[in-house]
Amino acid sequence: MQECWNEMQPEQIARGYYWSKEKQAWICLECGQVFEQEEIFARDGRFYTAEKAAALHLQQDHPDWIEKMLQENKKLLSLTEKQEQLLLAFAGGKSDGDIAKEFGLAASTVRHQRFVFRERAKAARLYLAVWELVQQGRRQTDRGEELVSIHGGATMVDSRYEITQEEEQKILHSVFSSIQPLRLKTFPPKEKKKVVILRAIAQEFEQGKTYTERQVNEILKEIFPDYVTLRRYLIEDGYLRRTRDGSAYWKN
Repeated sequence: MQECWNEMQPEQIARGYYWSKEKQAWICLECGQVFEQEEIFARDGRFYTAEKAAALHLQQDHPDWIEKMLQENKKLLSLTEKQEQLLLAFAGGKSDGDIAKEFGLAASTVRHQRFVFRERAKAARLYLAVWELVQQGRRQTDRGEELVSIHGGATMVDSRYEITQEEEQKILHSVFSSIQPLRLKTFPPKEKKKVVILRAIAQEFEQGKTYTERQVNEILKEIFPDYVTLRRYLIEDGYLRRTRDGSAYWKN
């Protein structure tokens, strides 16, 4: 999820879909489905604008959006399993008394945890404000030292992603014989190089478009002979997602 989140406010992420100026469309953060602004969408016998259709899509097709955010970002959120369960209970609109009974806790304990969550959210907003000021200062003296963004479907965020923009450019020119069209010389074992390679290859796939396995293979074959390895890493690292039977792939 995270790459397209970088420029979003918390309220926009919580909404579950975002506006793409480039595509002139609303796009679902969970599955990448595109709702073009000029289209009218039919659902349950009624017709909706693109934004309303995107909202209904998330509500009806991804009712577990908050659960997905919790499950796919465990390391970033640093929550215990009990805290995750409490957050879901709060999100479900349950009273403190009902939650206390469900979890076998005192109502005062539940109220305290709600207070802790609220204070943590306030601290997070303050950190975002401070970080924005830091970024403003760095943008004024751009030396290529900014870290590359982490893509939206990253399955594990660790030191592999500690790559500056300058480093990324050096790696790109060392491992690819051509950038346009994309042609990979070798697939090195070093994790940071893999990240740079997979980031570049992922750009060959369109957001919101569904591909068959054959189409994915054809795209990857043009880049590197060992397309099976590329496909496996794109799936494992969360750049692409697919159905359980492998009949459909899409960019995460």
